[in-house]
Amino acid sequence: MAEAAIPEEENKTVKYGIIGVGMMGKEHLINLYYLRDHGVSVVCIADPHPPSLDSAIDLAHFFNWTLQVFSGHMEMLDSGLCDVVIVSSPNMTHYEILMDIITHPKPHHVLVEKPLCTTVPHCKQVIEAAKIRPDIMVQVGLEYRYMPPVAKLIEIVKGGELGPIRMVSIREHRFPFLVKVKNWNRFNANTGGTLVEKCCHFFDLMRLFVGANPIRVMASGAMDVNHKDEVYDGKVPDIIDNAYVIVEFENGSRGMLDLCMFAEGSKNEQEISVVGDVGKGEAFVPESIVRFGTRIAGRDDVQTVQTVDERIKYDGLHHGSSFLEHLNFLNAIRNKDTRTPEVDLVDGLISVAIGVAAQVSIELGRFVTIDEVLK
Repeated sequence: MAEAAIPEEENKTVKYGIIGVGMMGKEHLINLYYLRDHGVSVVCIADPHPPSLDSAIDLAHFFNWTLQVFSGHMEMLDSGLCDVVIVSSPNMTHYEILMDIITHPKPHHVLVEKPLCTTVPHCKQVIEAAKIRPDIMVQVGLEYRYMPPVAKLIEIVKGGELGPIRMVSIREHRFPFLVKVKNWNRFNANTGGTLVEKCCHFFDLMRLFVGANPIRVMASGAMDVNHKDEVYDGKVPDIIDNAYVIVEFENGSRGMLDLCMFAEGSKNEQEISVVGDVGKGEAFVPESIVRFGTRIAGRDDVQTVQTVDERIKYDGLHHGSSFLEHLNFLNAIRNKDTRTPEVDLVDGLISVAIGVAAQVSIELGRFVTIDEVLK
């Protein structure tokens, strides 16, 4: 197996290529521009959609970056121009693209947008393929971990200030799905379903907070308001726009997701509550506030912290978390001794598996075990 062609020294430029330069691809391009002082450069992009390519080229010109442009990802991989690949193409393309990257003769480190893949079998096949490529690293884009208030709450939980975590409640009340190229995100077949596409972030956080793997899922949800009057190629969208999801973990902890995608009148898009034997913590986004206190001290001694991460140079679409994700990923690339992603392929698989179990639970009207969807 060839050695990875990743620069080891801090003063060498790490060259990035981006596959898929729609909304998220351009978001990655901007974040990498703001990391230019850390020795990174975007040198090539690939996308079969000419308008997306044109808008990305215009953005790169504004940054004084010259990009090599490809219509297909294999052409970009074969060019040998980049050391690292960002996969920000539509969900249903992740599996094929990842397998092509992992099996390509030239090693490329990879940051793949969430979800890892749209199905559990595809996630598992990617994991198996990656096992025989020790020369590459794959990180999954579950960047909500890096939002400053969420990161602070994770720090509090891991520090033991709340005791063993028993309950996690996550509320996301927000706007409907945005318009994407050819409206691919309007259909379960393309996205994996709303609870995979959107909510893998939250299932990842639940698992992180409780420190255990999930065992079974119960969900109730529907498409009640959004997209019902839309038709694409004669088909009506089938993605749900609201749901309640209960997740039970192997250590006895429980998580609950409250999702509503027609709740634009919300002060915070995400509200996270974590309760342990000792105390309770909460994170609010985009207010960027964390509150926490103990059972003994009670309500009068709840602390409120306004969270700020001075490393963030670009807030972007996710309150600076994508910038911190890239900074974390770059540090992992340059750490030749460990070169381990903080969010790995197993994290990606389990976040998808919970989402799939929730989608199946809605269809069948019963608890669905994680073993069912993993097998």
